[in-house]
Formats: sequence, C-alpha cells, structure tokens
Amino acid sequence: MSPHTDQRPAATPETSVSETTSIPQPGTEVGADNAARFAAALRRADQAAAQLRATAAERDRANRTPRPEVELLRAADLLQVQEPVAHGGDGLNYAQASQLTRRIARGDTSIAHLLGYHYAQTRIAPLFGTPAQADAQSRRNGVEKLFWGGVQNPRGGSELVLTRDGDGFRLSGRRSFASGASLGDQLSVTAVLDGDLVFVSLPAGRPGFRALGDWDNIGQRLTDSGGVVFEDVRVERAELLGDDPLTGRVPSAYQTLVTPHWQLAFVNFYLGTAEGALDEALDWVRQHAAPWESSGVERATDDPYILRTVGELRSEIRAAALLADRAGAALQAALDTGPALTEDERAEAAVAIYEAKYLTTKVSLDAASRLFDIQGARATTSAYGFDRHWRNLRTHTVHDPVDYKAREVGDWTLNRRAPQFSLYR
Repeated sequence: MSPHTDQRPAATPETSVSETTSIPQPGTEVGADNAARFAAALRRADQAAAQLRATAAERDRANRTPRPEVELLRAADLLQVQEPVAHGGDGLNYAQASQLTRRIARGDTSIAHLLGYHYAQTRIAPLFGTPAQADAQSRRNGVEKLFWGGVQNPRGGSELVLTRDGDGFRLSGRRSFASGASLGDQLSVTAVLDGDLVFVSLPAGRPGFRALGDWDNIGQRLTDSGGVVFEDVRVERAELLGDDPLTGRVPSAYQTLVTPHWQLAFVNFYLGTAEGALDEALDWVRQHAAPWESSGVERATDDPYILRTVGELRSEIRAAALLADRAGAALQAALDTGPALTEDERAEAAVAIYEAKYLTTKVSLDAASRLFDIQGARATTSAYGFDRHWRNLRTHTVHDPVDYKAREVGDWTLNRRAPQFSLYR
C-alpha cells in the first residue's frame, strides 16, 4: 500500500429525512477544528452512502467480495479518521467514528459492518499495546489508510493457538467467521498463548494464512465473513500487543472496553439500516404507492394508515437514535477516563451500550418488516431488493442473542452485578 494523497470528495447537501440531531462528542483533538473535521467526515460518509445505496440491491445479489466498496471508503478518507491530524487522520474519537458507521449503514449495512469493525479493531492497540506499538500503528493507519480485517469471533472452528518458536511464535487453528479477513491490509487476531487471551496484529499475506471464501448467508452478504485457517503462521514478538510478560495478567477495566467498542458498532449499523430503509420506503411511497380502495383518499401519501405507520416508525427510530447517541457518549467518557477507570464505571458504560443494542435490535427488525405495509405488494419484487434490509439485520442480530443483553442490563439494574468481561460482554 502506498502513502495516500488527499483527494476528498466534494461535500454534498444532507437531505436524508432520517437525519437525527446528535451532539458531537469531544474528539481526540477538541475544539472548533475538530467539529469542522467531524462535519466534513459526515458529509463524505453521506456521499459514500448515496453511492452505495444506488447499487446495493444489485451488489447484494451478486455476492462478490467487496473490494471496490473498501476502496470507496479509502478514497473517501473514512478509514483513518480516528488517527491524529499529524499522522494523516482527522483526530476524531470513537463516538464520532461510530456516527460515520451509522451514515454508511443508510446506504449498505454490509459495508457499514466492515467499517464499524475496522474502527473498533484500530482501537485495540491503544488498549492493549505498548505506547510504542500504538503510536507505530497509528502512524501507519494515517499514512497508508490501512483497512483492518478481523479474526476475533471466539465461537466456531478451533481455537487459534500460539506456540513459542525461538524468539517468535507459530499460530495455528481456524475460525468459522472472520469479517473482512481476505481484504484486510492488516489483520486483528485474538489467540490463546499459554491459556491466556492475547491480541495479535498481522500484516496481510503472511504465509500459512488462508481465507476459505465460504460466506453465503442470507444477509450481510458483502462482509467477507467466511472462515479462515492459520497453518503454522510465523508471528513475531512485536506483533503481539503488550509488554512482557504476555500471560498471567488480568485485563484492567479500561482494557475490557474493547468489547463495548464492537457492541457500539453493532448498535450504529442496526440503527443506520433502519434509517436508510425508511428513507427508501418513503421514496417508494411518494413515487409508486397507491392508496387502498376504501381509504377515501386519492394519494397514498394521504392514506391514514400509511401515515400512522410512518409516524410510529419515525418515532421509534428517533428514540433508538437518541439512546445510541447516549451509548456513544458513555463509552467515550469511559475511554477519556483512561486507565484509572473503575469496574463500576466500566459497567455503566457497557450497560448503556447494551440498552441501546436491545432497543436498536427490536426497532430495526420491526421497521425492516413493517415498511412493506406502507409500500405495498409491488415493492416485494425481487429486483428492488428491499428485503435485504431485514435479511441483513436478521443475520447480524443473532451474532450474540439480544436476550442476553437485556438480562445483563437487568442484572446490573436490579442486583448491581456487572457484565463479566468476554469478547461478547
């Protein structure tokens, strides 16, 4: 990958009827300059989302590896936004980056999935790496606009195990799901070393790594989420994040914020999908829908039951957006606290995200289904691809059962028992 030139697309007006008013959270580099960079990044994301939406149904049917879509994100300067300005980024914080994930989801849930995971994966080194590792990664991300694939889902396949090999290691095992792994310039990998979880950062193309190309699910078809195999892959010590000793240590409350990063990404691409699906449905109603024969009106846009459904969905989506913004602010406040974060403060941030995840899951699935009530039978024609919204949401919302998130919220609320850290909590 060669260093980039700054060729950012021109800003476009923000006209989405699904726009929600969000309070920008303070970034890594605060003040008026940060606010201006954030606003510009939102405009670039809106422009990319519009391009993605125009071809989303066609690309969903084709089910091809999303290389052009990743390059679109790179060309829009959306991959390196969290890095400092001095490193070639925009100095945005994670809450702000999550807003970009939401905007991209309005155009294509699969690509927002990849972007949201990418944003989370680039924040692992600041949590678990040494300052030198985090700084080196940040500089590369900013200059080279790296795209990060992930091999982190702990369920499915065999464990990825590191064994010692001289002054380095060997990595072997397989995972059933690994979003963006065949596309990544860099891979973020979780593995087991001497019985403990470690985080590994590997460059693409390492001999012994193989993507199986077997992703063919009903939704999220453009996330490159198939299985991967590591066969005796060489890993250097510097590619394992953290100081020696690497094992035998308990992660701090601050470090365990790694999982809420991913969960907040889920919240935002569920919500963005609902916003984008509603926009598409409203466009359809205005252009093609007909009122029901007993409605007593001449235009579908005056049909009282269409109006009622639109009002209900708009209200529910806006409520979910406010809760998602609150969750982003809670995680950012915890991150800004830094290593002094307490266990209770970590729990409050995590529970805020899990509240939002519960609601955005329910609201987005309901919206993706009920939109056909206002569009009518013709909208089910496969060429339009409106069913992709529900398929995408249904596929990812079973990633980890939302009932467990509701239980964790309830346990904290009633018993003050905090969610115990795992790669899902």
